[in-house]
Amino acid sequence: MEPEFLKSLMIIFGVSALVVFALHRLKVPSIIGFIVAGVIIGPHDVGIVRDVRSVEILAEIGVILLLFTIGVEFSLTRLMKMKKSVLGGGGVQVLLTIALFGSVAYLATGHTGRSVFVGFLAALSSTAIVFKILSERGETDSPHGRVMTGMLIFQDLCVIPLMLLIPALSGEHIKTADLALTIGKAGLIIAVVLASARWIVPGILHQVVRTRSRELFITTIILICLGIPFLTSRFGISLSLGAFLAGLIISESEYAHQAISDILPFRDSFLGMFFVSVGMLLNIEYIFDHVFMITVAVLLIFGLKIVTGMIASLSLGTPLRTSVHTGLGLAQIGEFSFILAVAGRASGLMTEDFYQLFLSSSVATMMMTPLMLRSAPSASAWIASRHMLEKVARFRDLREKEGYPESIRDHVIILGFGLNGKNLARVLKKTEIPYAVLEMNSDTVKEMKSKGEPIYYGDGTSKEILHKTGIERARLLVIAISDPVSIRRIVAVAKQENPDIYIIVRTRYVAEVDELRKLGADEVIPEEFETSVEIFSRVLSRYQLPRNVIMDYIDSIRKDGYSILRTVRLPRKPLSERDEILQHIETETYLIKKDSRVSGLSIMKLYLRTETGVTIIGVHRGDRVHQNPPPDFVLASGDVLLLIGKRRNINAAIEYLESERFEIAKYQ
Repeated sequence: MEPEFLKSLMIIFGVSALVVFALHRLKVPSIIGFIVAGVIIGPHDVGIVRDVRSVEILAEIGVILLLFTIGVEFSLTRLMKMKKSVLGGGGVQVLLTIALFGSVAYLATGHTGRSVFVGFLAALSSTAIVFKILSERGETDSPHGRVMTGMLIFQDLCVIPLMLLIPALSGEHIKTADLALTIGKAGLIIAVVLASARWIVPGILHQVVRTRSRELFITTIILICLGIPFLTSRFGISLSLGAFLAGLIISESEYAHQAISDILPFRDSFLGMFFVSVGMLLNIEYIFDHVFMITVAVLLIFGLKIVTGMIASLSLGTPLRTSVHTGLGLAQIGEFSFILAVAGRASGLMTEDFYQLFLSSSVATMMMTPLMLRSAPSASAWIASRHMLEKVARFRDLREKEGYPESIRDHVIILGFGLNGKNLARVLKKTEIPYAVLEMNSDTVKEMKSKGEPIYYGDGTSKEILHKTGIERARLLVIAISDPVSIRRIVAVAKQENPDIYIIVRTRYVAEVDELRKLGADEVIPEEFETSVEIFSRVLSRYQLPRNVIMDYIDSIRKDGYSILRTVRLPRKPLSERDEILQHIETETYLIKKDSRVSGLSIMKLYLRTETGVTIIGVHRGDRVHQNPPPDFVLASGDVLLLIGKRRNINAAIEYLESERFEIAKYQ
């Protein structure tokens, strides 16, 4: 490795660390910090680093690792459930964006090929930036997160045909047969990759794990992570989509979580290089000379892409608020648009001035994306609450309601029908406690309603929808969704509409506990600390701490909003003498058979403790368990004795009950 390249890396990481740290103090997202660092050191301005190509290679690795980890967190089953948002929402978004931007460009240029090409550039959003922000905010599985993910996957699929159509737009002749052959090859390689996820890769990983070599496991994961994108790229599929497919392959094995933990350090390091490389594209001198044009271009991009993303989301049947949130999240230009731009410039579809305008406005939209997504929850709620739009949303919700419960009262309202919601509903049904479920996935609603579940389509942040489920008559509200912003709004609205309702919230992070309690939640269950509670309770029980003491700690931790876990003080280690005594104590059961000589005797006349040192602590008779039976308790055939003592004593007791020695003791 040349010293000059090492010098460039040192400068990049050094400047990035300083800028990200400084902006972090101002609560500016790290993504913007990396882009600003790229602007500072880029070749167009100070010019500290001029080897942009080397940085771009590392940036591509960062994108591959990001998409790989996203794919691992998904699964083929989950992806199939998203086919509606991938094909339906993604198709509408891409086609509508191309049509709108193409029409605007045609009015400005009058050139059909160039106008359609502008639509191509605008149709793609930034997979790397959006996925990273959704992942950091824990919103990947939220309603808007699922819709955004589906559309981004479809956009990556579109990179292949869009690249193939560029020569045709520039006036070159393109054979339809060649286009169909390339797309066919791409479809075939995707099918092969997905098939290997079920029949090939799990077996390979199993053999690797059996070697107990962590180095070999990491090497194999990296090989899959980089090898699949390389293979797919040879067939014209984008590297990011190939990396996502590689992650899906790993997700089908039981080693997915270990793979993520091993890849994360590499991903975070290389991904920073991607955002630095984006910043290095900017020419500050050009920006200052064309501020007005760039501002107009940025506003046009944001305006049209918000509209297309919102319409595409609405076409899937999602609520208006979620659709606006989706439009705001996909409003930027994507990193793969830069690849299309380079190909378009080589084909004569872009002049140098337009290329610089495109770069400047695109990077500006990328830099503003973290701020857009941060403000998206409040902005989407405000837009959706406007008088006219609210009527539209209310009409859609009423159309989808399929008969909300009207006479139900003193019931439980469950928001979200994922794993937690399903388990709660199953228990409530068995105990005959009335309940109603609100879910925003129309496919889930349709499927579960056919199975007899009292489930209804609707957005829990709407007070009208909550009233349709009887919020004013309900006893409990259980919120089990993965959308932190919506959770806060639901708690506030529900408490306002029914101050007496008891609200239980499941959340991912303990940092949200205090805020949710302030908004009115009665119990907040963070997944992070509930796992900790379960672990430490089991550890303490193995050290023979009394069960009631453990339960007292658990109750105090939950009542105190889990803050005690930050400074938890456990009692002194149990006395070694007590631990020594108890660690050898075991329990065993013994069935009194029909012709047993034990039948008809009292426990006192059995002399079991005297002869063997074993105590009877319970007798299971029929449907009843007699705990700590008295000495005069008469045993009968069919009884099951619960014995306690040391293992050697229990073995002696069973032998005693079956032996002649028992007969001698019986008549003493």
